[in-house]
Amino acid sequence: MNPSARSYLFVPGDRPERFDKALASGAHAVILDLEDAVTPERKVQAREAVAKWLAQASARVLVRVNPEGSPWHEDDCELLRDCERLAGVMVPKAEDPTSVGRLARHLGDGQELIPLVETVAGHFEAAALARIPRVSRLAFGSFDFMADSGIQADGEELDAVRTNLVLVSRHAGLRAPIDGVSAAIDDAAQLESDVRRSRRFGMGAKLCIHPRQVPIVHAGFVPRPEEVDWARRVLAALASGPMGAVAVDGKLVDRPVALRAEAILAEATASSSA
Repeated sequence: MNPSARSYLFVPGDRPERFDKALASGAHAVILDLEDAVTPERKVQAREAVAKWLAQASARVLVRVNPEGSPWHEDDCELLRDCERLAGVMVPKAEDPTSVGRLARHLGDGQELIPLVETVAGHFEAAALARIPRVSRLAFGSFDFMADSGIQADGEELDAVRTNLVLVSRHAGLRAPIDGVSAAIDDAAQLESDVRRSRRFGMGAKLCIHPRQVPIVHAGFVPRPEEVDWARRVLAALASGPMGAVAVDGKLVDRPVALRAEAILAEATASSSA
């Protein structure tokens, strides 16, 4: 999987006619969903459709399996073993490190594991989940988390959870976590605001539920022109200024500020080449 992936697009596993369209959307990763997007009576049909399509799929495809303890979990795991081209698996309701570790053993070489933290128990086990072999990054299931926690909105009300995921990911050496979905399919301004919030909090990507969200997500994780301009001026001032204190825009530039400027330019470079 692209280490700089910023968009993860869900597709219902029982809608194979949408699989190729999802890949063509420009999303950095496509998640074929066997869990929430599929009703119980269509689980087997969805798994069969996914298995058939994965025989010729691209390697940027993941599958969200049904959770351990459900009637479909073991058969989903068999699917993982039979699909060598699969990039990895997303684990719903991830909260038991032992359970997630068992699932990791079903994966082949190069396949990654993304635990989806969407319960209060998962929040408190996030640090342990981040340490499981094969885990590449954590994802936030914000809507399910709201239902489990009793929190009634997904904005600033959940910022403490986002911060926790960012910090435990950083401590474990993982890529920055994936923020939850935005229900705003036709409200571009709201989605732009949501993505900018994700980036401000240190999230590195976002879950998407419609192809129209993908380009907005990509743009939202790119540093703004004014940020890039500031970063260039900071580094130029450090390179050409006299020894000692250097100020840019009336603010002292020290090592943390210089590191932030370097990070912004690296982000901008990576985005332009993605």
